Amino acid sequence: MKKILLFDLDGTLTDPKEGITKCVQYALKYFGIEEELSKLLCFIGPPLVDSFREFYGFDEEKAKLAVEKYRERFKDIGIFENGVYDGIVDLLELCKDMGFKIGLATSKPEEFAIRILDKYGLSKYFDEITGSTMDGSRNTKTDVIREAFLRMGITDDVKSHVVMIGDREHDIIGAKNCGIESIGVRFGYAEDGELEAAGADYIVDSVEELKGLLERLGK
Repeated sequence: MKKILLFDLDGTLTDPKEGITKCVQYALKYFGIEEELSKLLCFIGPPLVDSFREFYGFDEEKAKLAVEKYRERFKDIGIFENGVYDGIVDLLELCKDMGFKIGLATSKPEEFAIRILDKYGLSKYFDEITGSTMDGSRNTKTDVIREAFLRMGITDDVKSHVVMIGDREHDIIGAKNCGIESIGVRFGYAEDGELEAAGADYIVDSVEELKGLLERLGK
């Protein structure tokens, strides 16, 4: 039986496609790179600094500057260029009614995550909201999950009751690194076969299917 849920944000609770891709495009333009939005979906999920390095070959210093440029647009505009997936509110209501303890574990900077959850009325469903730090000191999904453990009092003896829910391999790998099970959701931004290759313990295709799985795991 599962008692504690950790949710990813982008691609799991919300669809951040417009805001993230437009802000990445804005950052790349600063470096003289013109890119179509459709080619920037790979930035949804992973830590930004890693994506600028991996997909555009930026070195550490240039990648950090790119993140700064991204945040110039994101902090006031891109942050709310998103929306909550259909059915998520009902899902969170169900989880609260079932007595789950619920945490957010996102690679998005924590202060941005809080503003997004507040904007869409989702904060009330979460016992803890944990994200990355602006200075990069807490950056990977593994780091974020470990911080969530500390805040939520999750010790080794209760890890079997915890499950991480996310749409990218980083969520699955982070869960494995922290010794907990994971649910991969295909309605987000994973590439074909990504969740399977990462070793997700469960995989669902829709919010409705996720609801059914959590009902079973919570009994």
